Amino acid sequence: MFHAYARRTLAALSLLVLVAPAAHAGDVTFAIKNSHPNAMRIELYSQDRDYVWPGNGQDFYLDDGETKSLPISCNEGESICYGAWVDGDEQTYWGVGPGNKEKCEDCCYTCSGGETEEINLVP
Repeated sequence: MFHAYARRTLAALSLLVLVAPAAHAGDVTFAIKNSHPNAMRIELYSQDRDYVWPGNGQDFYLDDGETKSLPISCNEGESICYGAWVDGDEQTYWGVGPGNKEKCEDCCYTCSGGETEEINLVP
């Protein structure tokens, strides 16, 4: 009797694994314009896992007046927030700031393909 119950339980669990949704890869492009008179650094932070773009101690660099498209691969449905700061001045920041340490309004996007509206970082 126990073996029949164990087999049914194992079969049910196996079926659950087969139909459970897996994290699907997605892409999104952040369009960011630096309207500040100084260069700035930018990182993109997942709010759903411990991950940062571009990662490995690197960041994106935008010269003053420069606009860049920052394409990333992410998990479909993942929430991603930008953090930007003036190069050499981490006290002047936008979004979640350096290290994803600040709160923000309207600085997070969902990984669902496509491109964000242009994010204009103004002084």
